[in-house]
Amino acid sequence: MHGLFRWSSKWWPGVIPLGIIWALAAWLSTSPIEADLAARSSSALKDNLLDQTSIEVSGRDVTFAANAFSEDGRRTALAAVQAVSGVRLVNDETRLVPEAKPFVWSAERDVAKVTLSGNSPLPATKSKLLDTARANLAGVEVVDQMKLSRGAPPRFDNAALLLIEQIGKLKDGKVILSDTSVTLSGMARELGGREAIAAALKNLPEGFSVAANDIKAPPYIFQANKDPVTVTLTMSGYVPDNNVHATIAAAAARKFFSEKVVDNLKASMGAPSRFLNAVVPALGALSRLSTGTLVVTDREVRISGDALYEAAVPQIRAGLAKDSPEGWQIKTELSVKPAAAPVDPGVCQQLFSELLAKGKIRFEPGRASIDPDSAGLLDRLIEIAMRCPTANIDIAGHTDADGEDAFNQALSEKRAQAVTDYLVKAGLPAGRFTALGYGSSQPVASNDTDEGKAQNRRIEFLVR
Repeated sequence: MHGLFRWSSKWWPGVIPLGIIWALAAWLSTSPIEADLAARSSSALKDNLLDQTSIEVSGRDVTFAANAFSEDGRRTALAAVQAVSGVRLVNDETRLVPEAKPFVWSAERDVAKVTLSGNSPLPATKSKLLDTARANLAGVEVVDQMKLSRGAPPRFDNAALLLIEQIGKLKDGKVILSDTSVTLSGMARELGGREAIAAALKNLPEGFSVAANDIKAPPYIFQANKDPVTVTLTMSGYVPDNNVHATIAAAAARKFFSEKVVDNLKASMGAPSRFLNAVVPALGALSRLSTGTLVVTDREVRISGDALYEAAVPQIRAGLAKDSPEGWQIKTELSVKPAAAPVDPGVCQQLFSELLAKGKIRFEPGRASIDPDSAGLLDRLIEIAMRCPTANIDIAGHTDADGEDAFNQALSEKRAQAVTDYLVKAGLPAGRFTALGYGSSQPVASNDTDEGKAQNRRIEFLVR
């Protein structure tokens, strides 16, 4: 017995390294097997539509977790892993993506960003929506708050992509797609944007409909600014179409005879009714100001600035009230330009001549009625007359050679008198003015051309 104990004490220490060698061999052989099974299991799933896929291998047992988008898809994926050669057991931890009822998706825009939220049926759809939003909204941050869900209606992708395009037309707002029902709210970025969105919604996929469209148009603004320092009239904002644009531009050229007209107007739909009937008389009122601003917003006319003399203020207000379309609001904020320093009669004559070289007092054809387009010029002539309060002034009327001499003589006298009456109405003493008519007897150009005749039809101011 003692001998046996001595023999055993010699061999058992060798068991320890043998155990270590066996464990190391088992570990070295098992790790490649697990890695191989994991790789082949993942490869078997490459054609399956899954989300958050996880493969873990222990020996030859596989734990398979994933979110599937249908029960058939889940079973197909599970069977694919089970069929991998070498797999002994599959621990099934797969589940279905939650179903959304109703299936709601939305896109919301504010000043800084666009947020896509709600449900998306597939990862590919989610990526497509994000890519489209970034492409259509270059420079705008796109925030993804979408989650994957089942239950999307057929043709969801097409509907959502079309709605993302409409977000680009909004200054701010929200689009909600609930199953097949579309709701929109917010403010269009530009005039015409509301109408463009409504037109686009007609292309929604079959089965989809608009439950509510509360997109508002931005204010329809027309603005004109008269600057005496730069001697310019700047028009900006919107007009309904090119024909109205041309009419307004022509009216501005007639009324603002000495100013350079800077035309920054753009044609856009959404103008209030009788827009042109409101803008043209408002431009006439602005032409009577030394400096001023005209703003036409929706059905409101606002004009502010300095009249050239005291009596012009109530005249301008009364004229706007009479000439503006019914239902429009007129708001005025008018003051009077400080009186300029007096000048002697010689300077007064020079100022009259220079001003009448730039613009002409116009009348209705064959009549003595003063054209309203001449109101701004007449107010400037009144301002000059006020600067030489002691000077007497002849107002001389001239016609072209068309028609009978007697008619032309009478017409020239009536026109001169009409101008005199306008000056007296402004508060100037009647005794300072003498109305004279010369008919066609003093032409300044040939009466053989239309241009020459136009030059001969004139009113002159002659300081005595």
